Amino acid sequence: MYKQIAENKRKTVVIIIGFVVLIGAIAGLFAWFYHDPLIAVWVIIAAIAYAALQYYFSSSIAMAMTGAKEITKKDNPRLYNTVENLSITTGLPMPKVYIIDDPAPNAFATGRDPKHASVAATTGLIDIMDNKELTAVMAHEMSHVKNYDIRVSMIVFGLVCVIGLISDIGFRMMFYGSRRRDNEGSPVGYVLILIAVILSPLVAAIAQMAVSRQREYLADASAVNITRYPEGMIEALKKLQSHSRPMKCQNIAAEAMWINSPLKKGLLNNLLSSHPPIEKRIERLEHGKNTF
Repeated sequence: MYKQIAENKRKTVVIIIGFVVLIGAIAGLFAWFYHDPLIAVWVIIAAIAYAALQYYFSSSIAMAMTGAKEITKKDNPRLYNTVENLSITTGLPMPKVYIIDDPAPNAFATGRDPKHASVAATTGLIDIMDNKELTAVMAHEMSHVKNYDIRVSMIVFGLVCVIGLISDIGFRMMFYGSRRRDNEGSPVGYVLILIAVILSPLVAAIAQMAVSRQREYLADASAVNITRYPEGMIEALKKLQSHSRPMKCQNIAAEAMWINSPLKKGLLNNLLSSHPPIEKRIERLEHGKNTF
């Protein structure tokens, strides 16, 4: 498992470097098209500032997007005690605990690092899981905290948002900007800009998917190592599969945070989902029962 963690970290670094190169390439393309090198400089500065802002305020943004409410032990002793026990078991600082009023069973973890972590579960998840299954799900989320997946997810989330923002600005500049439009660039330049604007968010989504899928497998296995009970994680995943439904508040950029995709099922969503199919996750756990 430690070898897999190290390999995933290396892959993540490569993908994040790829994100930065992509942002730089888009900025350079706009600078070339408008014959103004300062455009590239300002785009990169704005991208770094925006990503940093997303990084430091990501938890607040995530909780606001999902409608999560922070709880204390008296608000929901069952969920709070589960997280507290796992915190003691893993030696991690106690994260903030949130509940989301949504019948769709789901959960996620977020934050910059274990000292600034938060975990959340929906009312739908709490209702359908027994104690062992709920422990497995929250162990999965605590594994994301322990493995620093939450930091990587927030960095990737910020970069995906940056690329979406740059693409949107680029599209508006192309078709609504009037500054020297008649003699700026060429038809080839317009085609290149259009391709970049359309393909960049798709490339970003694929990169995000690649980061998240491996980390979901790892968090499943890590959860079993924490609980020492493979059946708890397996049964929890089966319930997530059989009770799966779209959440009321959905955001494609934040999909990777959840233990199960919160989006409406569809061909495109399935192809670009940040989550591996649940049946494959169950299959991996079944095959690895004797190695945990």
